[in-house]
Amino acid sequence: MNINGTIRGTDRFLDWMKHTPARLDVGRAGTRPLTQEMLKFRLDHAEAVDAVYGEVREETIAEFGLFMVETQYRDKEHYLKYPDSGRTLTEEGAQVLALRCAPRPQVQIVVSDGLSAKAIDDNLADVLPALRDSLAANGLAEGTPFFVKGGRVGVMDDIGRLLNPEVLVLFIGERPGLVTASSMSAYMCYRPVPGRKDSDRMVISNIHANGTPPVEAGAHIGTLLRKMIEQKVSGVKLEV
Repeated sequence: MNINGTIRGTDRFLDWMKHTPARLDVGRAGTRPLTQEMLKFRLDHAEAVDAVYGEVREETIAEFGLFMVETQYRDKEHYLKYPDSGRTLTEEGAQVLALRCAPRPQVQIVVSDGLSAKAIDDNLADVLPALRDSLAANGLAEGTPFFVKGGRVGVMDDIGRLLNPEVLVLFIGERPGLVTASSMSAYMCYRPVPGRKDSDRMVISNIHANGTPPVEAGAHIGTLLRKMIEQKVSGVKLEV
């Protein structure tokens, strides 16, 4: 390759590095990564582990007046080995919803730790107020929000069975990686009930400071929920 070609190739590679947080051109010393890069890798790995095994701060839950119910997750190890345990509420949790939640709400908001407690701590304070503003702007009424400990995405179907909402949005921590441990997803479904398929749901993922901005996500979710109610569908059938 000539000199000009080499420069163009280098410029292209440097441009890629500006647009991705992935580990590119980290360098090495002999056969191993540079010490600084190895330490950064270990730090990112530790943050991911802490996100999975951590607990959402009580202050985060209390700030928005959320009460807590639990799935059949039992403990973190069981939850990680048996995903189905996070898709159904305990009998006590179901009874609490019957006592404290408005039945048949238009919009049911649920928050869950999922696989990253840090995602909820870092993003809920921005995304939830933005969503509430968007619901008001779109003429939608909110039900009784609450927090689910040990939840998986499928728990929205069990909640749908119990509360019969028109639409449900679930904020849940995503599986952390080595780029960020703070990523949250928002799953939405029209008339969620047991047996719903993944194609019946919609999702906005990578909600965090360096991904989809939480405020933007909250604003967009309200518009999507209105369209779901108008069209009476969600997932791949929704015309956006």
